Amino acid sequence: MSSPDRSTRPVVRAHDDVLGYLLKHAHFALEERTDAALAPFGITSRDLGALRVIAGGGARSQQDLAGVLGVDRTSMVALLDILERAGVLARRPSEQDRRRNVVELTDTGRELFFQAERAALTVEQDFTSALGANGASELRGALRAMLAATAH
Repeated sequence: MSSPDRSTRPVVRAHDDVLGYLLKHAHFALEERTDAALAPFGITSRDLGALRVIAGGGARSQQDLAGVLGVDRTSMVALLDILERAGVLARRPSEQDRRRNVVELTDTGRELFFQAERAALTVEQDFTSALGANGASELRGALRAMLAATAH
């Protein structure tokens, strides 16, 4: 029996040379730091993501919000229930479609959002500081381009 030709043998990449590994672990590290910075506000980075979409007008209903965030409806309802109980947001039936709930930040929620967003931005800037301002901007651009190319 002959031995396999080494030139046709697949290359074993180092784990830290695999894009998925790098993206996953970078995300975990950023999320951990962001959650620590948001703890005094009583929210997580996931909560802040929902508040950001609502504050920016990216979703009017909880269905829209779930779609933008890529979260299933059951998880979205649970997250919104917690934020509503905390007085951060309010839900009301849509005037156009009573089956849909419109989601809005309360005055308390808007203030919380702006304070938490500042804290999260500081963490993000610190996290990407090794890249420099241009490198961080290029990273965002490259990730946007990759996501846009896969959104068919």
